[in-house]
Amino acid sequence: MIGLFLGGTDFPSLILKKLKKKRKKYFIIDLTKKNLFKKYKNSYFISIGKFGEILKLIHDKKCKKVLFAGKIEKPKISNLKLDFKGFYYLPRIIKAFKLGDAAILKELINILNENKIKVIKSNFFNPELTLNKGTYTKLKPTLDDLKEIGQGLKYLKKLSPYNHTQAVIVKNNKVIKKETSRGTKKMIEKTIRNDQKNGILIKFPKKKQDLRADLPTIGFDTLMDCKKANLKGIVLKSKENIFLDQKKSIYFANKNKIFIHIL
Repeated sequence: MIGLFLGGTDFPSLILKKLKKKRKKYFIIDLTKKNLFKKYKNSYFISIGKFGEILKLIHDKKCKKVLFAGKIEKPKISNLKLDFKGFYYLPRIIKAFKLGDAAILKELINILNENKIKVIKSNFFNPELTLNKGTYTKLKPTLDDLKEIGQGLKYLKKLSPYNHTQAVIVKNNKVIKKETSRGTKKMIEKTIRNDQKNGILIKFPKKKQDLRADLPTIGFDTLMDCKKANLKGIVLKSKENIFLDQKKSIYFANKNKIFIHIL
């Protein structure tokens, strides 16, 4: 029995499809705001602050392993619905809230570990959603592009591990946009479109990021956003980025002369 902590995006549906194919038993702890998994009979819509209820459910199911997948929205701490266990862990939760989304997930993983529940990587059942090193498009990054990519990676490495930023756009050896808590899509939308190709999107895990819970994700929508902003390339981390709709995205990238490069 596997426990699934699920948020938004298309990634959870691919995990559920694979588990069904493998005939694996599972249950869902729905952490979306709109109860997106209510159609599943083995789904439980529980506030992230109700640790007692969550832990009891996991133990009742005799579950030893769980995974996190999808975008889990950070609730306002004033809106958290806490049970007794939630109040017990409250000081740790408040501290994590001050540090950011990554810290909240990390603290939740720590609490699960303390209760002898193992958290496995989100792509455990779907390793095909990550890519090996290489360029997956006909267009390849030039030497100048690689220098710009290097500048972007240096910038990301200097950030706090609790910073929201998983992605930046680089141009002319400078970071011209960085991701905020509003996400990669909003960052790309704010990039000024030029007639010439306009920069490179780099999306990497944060420094010291717990890769069991929060792998950076892109998909076909990301490619369409890059085309609208006239970006010339996307750079991801080998085995550490979820890439949805790969065939469709690579075809689209080739058609629109956008490179996809994995480091």
